[in-house]
Amino acid sequence: MTSELVTLTVVPNQLEAEQLAGLLRTNGIECAFRASNTSAGAGSFGGGVGMAGPTEVLVRESDLEAAREFLPE
Repeated sequence: MTSELVTLTVVPNQLEAEQLAGLLRTNGIECAFRASNTSAGAGSFGGGVGMAGPTEVLVRESDLEAAREFLPE
């Protein structure tokens, strides 16, 4: 991997993370998401164990600026 993953944003739940990830991927930006509560476990990229709770959306550091353009204002 040429660039490590960084947090683009934290959304309220997995459903919103999936929607944002779909938008990013449609526009050529690779991404992943995971539960942001690290005390609950490691989480998993591309999905989590349930829909509730804050979820981090991650992108490659090199795509961070481009990905920010897709965040709601």
